[in-house]
Amino acid sequence: MTDPFSSDGAKTPPKPFTVEEGRRQVRSFVLRQGRFTPAQQRAFDELWPRFGIDYQGAVRDYDAVFGRSAKRVLEIGFGNGEALRFAAQHDRERDLIGIEVHAPGVGRLLNALAEDGSDHVRLYHHDAVEVLNHEVADGSLDEVRIYFPDPWHKKRHNKRRLVQPAFADLLVRKLSPDGRLHLATDWQDYAEQMWDVLDATIGLVNRAGPRGSVARPAWRPQTHFETRGQKLGHGVWDLLYDKRRD
Repeated sequence: MTDPFSSDGAKTPPKPFTVEEGRRQVRSFVLRQGRFTPAQQRAFDELWPRFGIDYQGAVRDYDAVFGRSAKRVLEIGFGNGEALRFAAQHDRERDLIGIEVHAPGVGRLLNALAEDGSDHVRLYHHDAVEVLNHEVADGSLDEVRIYFPDPWHKKRHNKRRLVQPAFADLLVRKLSPDGRLHLATDWQDYAEQMWDVLDATIGLVNRAGPRGSVARPAWRPQTHFETRGQKLGHGVWDLLYDKRRD
């Protein structure tokens, strides 16, 4: 039996997805939790009531959650929270929702949000596909951001990639009529798949034209790993799509 406590005595939160007996679902992530520290445990214990949303599997009234009516941005797979924290500091007119399955990153961002006083941010520690399917109303998101999703670079693992036709159709449903989808990747092969999927998705228009990318927008900060990769000659592709108004 796996010990739910780390060597430091911190208890890792429950699995961030719905467990269904007899069914093994192909997911776009593997829980490489890493070291879950006492500080991150305290963040969950003390700050989750302030910044967290517990997955319930029913459509949310986000006006009630945030205590106001505002446009909303969803970031899927925020990692250590660097981009979401930056967005929160520079975009206080909109409400921001982040989804991440890896508990250490959630814990770090909880502490950062408290330090900044960013009360217009809420976090899910859960599978993004389940959240979108069951908690987010159709047409309710001003923007969806997916930065550097796991590339699953081995060909036999490509089926695990998040950006697939069914997922793209789901995103279109959740975007508002003037909604926007922003993706970034540093794997050219994944950028090619994103173009294959998204350029062919009814309801989306590539702002840069078919198989086009844009310069990194000001609202996405350049990460340390991105800077290091570019020094080594690695490319980065930002793909920006608008919801088609038919």
